[in-house]
Amino acid sequence: MRLVIISGRSGSGKSSALQLLEDVGYNCIDNLPASLLPELVRRVREQPPVDNSQNALGSSQSALGGPRLALGIDARNLWQDVQQAPRVIESLRASGVKCDVIYLDARSPVLVQRFSETRRKHPLSDNRTHLLEALNREKELLAPLSAMADLVIDTSSLSLHQLRDLVKTRVVGNSSDGMAILFQSFGFKHGVPVDADLVFDLRCLPNPYWVAELRQKTGLDPEVVEFLRTHPETDDMERDITQFLERWLPSYQKSNRSYTCISVGCTGGRHRSVYMVEQLAKTFASQFDNVQIRHREQQK
Repeated sequence: MRLVIISGRSGSGKSSALQLLEDVGYNCIDNLPASLLPELVRRVREQPPVDNSQNALGSSQSALGGPRLALGIDARNLWQDVQQAPRVIESLRASGVKCDVIYLDARSPVLVQRFSETRRKHPLSDNRTHLLEALNREKELLAPLSAMADLVIDTSSLSLHQLRDLVKTRVVGNSSDGMAILFQSFGFKHGVPVDADLVFDLRCLPNPYWVAELRQKTGLDPEVVEFLRTHPETDDMERDITQFLERWLPSYQKSNRSYTCISVGCTGGRHRSVYMVEQLAKTFASQFDNVQIRHREQQK
C-alpha cells in the first residue's frame, strides 16, 4: 500500500493538498491521532483486493501495489500524539509500508497574512496567545515531523492552484520505487527555497540582464541560450555540477530517499538559473525515471 502523511503549520495549505490527493483516488483522513495509525493500516491491508472491473480507481491502485491512503497530522493532535508520530511511521516503514511524509510550511509573515484575510482562528491561539506566538509554538510542536519529512514544500509564493499542481507532480507523479528529482530555478533576491536539498549558485556567470535586448527574456528564449553558450564559463559550471550530481545522486537514492530537490539560483531567477535547470534536467532524464522541472520565479 501507499501511505502519505501530510503535515505542516496551519495556513500552509494542508487541506488543499489532502483534497488534491482525494481527487486522484487516495482515501484521505484529516487529523487522525498517530496512535490509531497502525490499526488503520492493519485494517486496510486486510481488506480484499479491489475489483478493477467495477472500480474506476482500481487500475491506479493496482499500479501502486495496493490501496492509497493519505493522512493529515498537525497541531490539532495532542502534543504527546505528535511526538510519537515519527516512531509510529518508522515502525510502519519497517513493516513494508511505503510511507512518505510531506511537510508544508510558509514564512511566518505570509501565514499571519493568510489568517488575517480568512479571519480563521489558529488552533493554538487563545486570549493569552497571539497569532505569531501560536505559529512559533506550532513550529516547535511539529519539529519531529518536519525533521523526518521526505519532502518539504514552501507554499509562501504559491497560489492554491499552483500548490495542487505541485503536489500532483511531485507526490502523485512519484508512483515508482525510484527517487523523484526536481530541478528548480530561483532568484537569490527572493530567498533560497526551504525545500532545497542541494543549492548551486550561478551568480558568478555572465548576466544576460545587463544586455538591454535580453532583459525581458528568460533562460527559455533562444537569444538568452545563445548568449550564455558563448561564454565558456557557462559550460564549465554545467560540467562541474553534472559531475558532482553524477557522483552523489546514486548515494542519495541508495539511502531510500523518495524526493530530492536540486535548486539552482541566480540573482533574479529568470535567466542563468532557468537555462541551467533545463540543461541539467535533459542530462539526468536519461539516468532517472522521474525528473521534474520548476521555475519558481516564473510562476509568480
